[in-house]
Amino acid sequence: MSSSTQGSQEPEPTDGLKAFGAALKSFRKRAGYTQESLAPEIGYSTHFIASIEQGRRFPPPRFVDQAEATLDAFGTLRLVVNQLSRQRGLAAWFRQWARLEQEAVTLYTYECRLIPGLLQTPAYAERLFANQLPPLGDEQIQAQLVARGERQKLLTDRPNTAYSFILEEHLFLRNMGGDEVTQGLIEHILQLAERRNIEVQIMPLVRESHSGLDGPIRLLESPENRWFAYCEGQRGGMFISDPREISVLQMRYARMRSQALSFEDSVSLLERMRGA
Repeated sequence: MSSSTQGSQEPEPTDGLKAFGAALKSFRKRAGYTQESLAPEIGYSTHFIASIEQGRRFPPPRFVDQAEATLDAFGTLRLVVNQLSRQRGLAAWFRQWARLEQEAVTLYTYECRLIPGLLQTPAYAERLFANQLPPLGDEQIQAQLVARGERQKLLTDRPNTAYSFILEEHLFLRNMGGDEVTQGLIEHILQLAERRNIEVQIMPLVRESHSGLDGPIRLLESPENRWFAYCEGQRGGMFISDPREISVLQMRYARMRSQALSFEDSVSLLERMRGA
């Protein structure tokens, strides 16, 4: 998967996801629940349930279990999820990651190619999608933007998740999309950095030692305190669950946190870039 096509692997309203959403909606209505009344019963927000029913999000395992028990769905929801796991057109490694990401208690991201999807503005994301090769059509780009926006709701839907981002300074100096897009992007990231659960650090352009030269890193911690990772290349990605491999990536990420500018200095740098 190329760096500019991350959105193509995000949860989109595919036939499989729509089928699960329709099944959930049917069993919810059969049991006499509205989205609002079901939310407290299964421990998920009304918005989350709506996104699942619209086929915009992957149903996490715990969500499926809770919905099955509450709605007495006869195992149908689990059956549809199993079909999703065999769905074509969505990389298996990302299906696993997307489900885990929905409930992660910790999410770490180091990026050296582009601003991570969770932090992008619509204008920046649209520029990335417009640059994709082979080219996307207008409807495809719009679908990608919708999917990207849905995924970004993780930052507000999960205020107890700890998010850490390490971004290379050159990502902002590249000026992708021009001055207006870049300024809007910086302002957006500064606003996100005001949240207590989001930490942004900038890796300075000049750095004599750097532990992330092998490429981007994604790490997450599940509610069961298990760690997972994935790494990406031009045309594909790799989901990692081997504790030995994850230990190496954690070691590198931890070192980069000390090599990058502190949170306070990173914010100051972004403010200077913005022209504050």
